[in-house]
Amino acid sequence: MATITVEPRSAQAHLTLQTLPIGADTLAIRSQDWDRDRFDIEFALENGTTYNSFLIRGEKVALIDTSHEKFRQLYLDLLHGILDPAEIDYLVVSHTEPDHSGLVKDLLEIAPHLTVVASKVAVQFLEDLVHQPFERLLVKNGDRLDLGKGHVLEFVSAPNLHWPDTILTYDHGTQILYTCDVFGMHYCDDFAWDEHPHLLQSDYKLYYDCLMGPNARSVLSALKRMEALPPIAAIATGHGPLLRHHLVDWVEQYRTWSLEQAKAERMVAVFYLSGYGQAEALAQAIAHGIQKTGVQAELVDFRLVDAHEVRELMNLAMGVVVGMPPQSGPDAAATQVLLKTLLAATHSKQSFGLFESGGEDDESVYLCRNTLQEIGAKEAFAPILLKQPPSEALLQLCEEAGTDLGQWLTRDRSIQQMKALDADLDRALGRISNGLYIITAQKGQAHSAMLASWVAQASSEPPGITIAVAKDRAIESFLQVGDTFVLNVLQEDNYQTLMRHFLKRFPPGADRFAGVKTYPAANGSPILADALAYLECRVASRMETSDHWIVYSTLEAGRVSNLDALTAIHHRKVGNHY
Repeated sequence: MATITVEPRSAQAHLTLQTLPIGADTLAIRSQDWDRDRFDIEFALENGTTYNSFLIRGEKVALIDTSHEKFRQLYLDLLHGILDPAEIDYLVVSHTEPDHSGLVKDLLEIAPHLTVVASKVAVQFLEDLVHQPFERLLVKNGDRLDLGKGHVLEFVSAPNLHWPDTILTYDHGTQILYTCDVFGMHYCDDFAWDEHPHLLQSDYKLYYDCLMGPNARSVLSALKRMEALPPIAAIATGHGPLLRHHLVDWVEQYRTWSLEQAKAERMVAVFYLSGYGQAEALAQAIAHGIQKTGVQAELVDFRLVDAHEVRELMNLAMGVVVGMPPQSGPDAAATQVLLKTLLAATHSKQSFGLFESGGEDDESVYLCRNTLQEIGAKEAFAPILLKQPPSEALLQLCEEAGTDLGQWLTRDRSIQQMKALDADLDRALGRISNGLYIITAQKGQAHSAMLASWVAQASSEPPGITIAVAKDRAIESFLQVGDTFVLNVLQEDNYQTLMRHFLKRFPPGADRFAGVKTYPAANGSPILADALAYLECRVASRMETSDHWIVYSTLEAGRVSNLDALTAIHHRKVGNHY
């Protein structure tokens, strides 16, 4: 039976280290971040996360990935307890995202003679990250590195999963595939393996949807390359539990989901330049908003495509979003050629959106906009301009802009769906009446609101409610497990003004509460002063349906402003739309 060692929790935060042997001469080091509650804009984390790295000791010693910088002292102390870090011959950098490469510079300081093994793009990023010379071995798909004692590492190129520099590493000696973000999930537990898949499934799917789904074609390409490898006994991920008990199921889910995405009728290509300004964060937020509408978003890094690939993507895309690349510098000449190719391939039936990348020398949004408008392309959202570093509010604006673009592209499908139900069934369904409510939510600088009618009490102990929220609603991102919000109950004879206000179509990033009297609830979300009653809610769970999320929330506080008044009721004549 494998021995598992758990280091004590840090006094400053709930940070622990867990080590366990996972194969011959192979040790997993799992940095457990129990209390992390958010990971980028997409993730409200219910179960924390882990940052996994791996030590292989053949005749040569290789470390695969490091950890987040918050684990610096804990991790380095543990490493010193296992071996003299100067003995490490190779550091395999699966990709350069800081949660996995945060300690690369520290390792180079204590083991300056180790060789960094990475893709060409990753080494370029590392040069900007560590600002010191280092030995490097550039690897591409199919390259091998022999550590001795049977440990032959074979590298699999997997760009865009979810960073442009990603490689996977297969050890022929143990048949373990090291995948970093791929097949991962944000889930922190002392169970190092996937013994309990039912506990992991929702986190696994959310992780795929947010990070891998926007690059479904790249996922399928990586899966095809994996098929050329010998049998895989286990997958050692960069986040969450390691996979071996239900390996086939986890991999096939990626294949199924990616095939569904790749076959989607509607696709938007989101172009950006990795490593430049804030382009990646903004592009991912826009892509997430697009996908909420059922439209595929394909993230495209200017560094990793050529003119032919750009033309092919533009032939398939119904829309395009472009993050402005630099006008000067080492990448400028190549990206300007690709940008001109993209503009030349755009046609009048496509929709577009543009955003500044936040670099020091962005190409002009307005020159690009003029060109696209002259072609006759439809602008789905106003150019997103960066006046300050990205904030929660700016990322929310980007997500809402993506949703607006997706809704524009699916407008015909929505009309067809409204006509699809049987007339009698449609009229009968419409006879289910509901109250009228406004959901309000606040996270940091970002806030949102939505008129709702599909609300029902769902439990009495603890008191709880369910709300059905369409997948493409902006407020859906504020209703992840653990999030808080306010349900404002509208009054029968005093609801028209509020209803008309919140029924308006707000442009991305608009202040939905401008001109509306509010005061803050204990959970920070706005309470509408003219509401009949309010309930302070915390999301406990979510259930997915075909076009809505059913959000179950427990109630933490509430108050009625007028005991004699009644709730406003919404009566419909048809049941297939609001």
